[in-house]
Amino acid sequence: MSAIETNRSFAVGGLGSVVANLASLIGSWIDTRQTRRELGRLSDRELDDIGLNRGDIERIARGL
Repeated sequence: MSAIETNRSFAVGGLGSVVANLASLIGSWIDTRQTRRELGRLSDRELDDIGLNRGDIERIARGL
């Protein structure tokens, strides 16, 4: 009797990895958007109090 070995865990793991990466990207996008929105709501004086200016918002939101 011959046996054919299939590796289903590879296929499922591959799809699971894609889903996990997609979920991670979506989570990062949501965090970036929320940070940008919250910092954008601050006045120039409030931003200055925390050592930022409007030009820093995008860099901070992206975590750079």
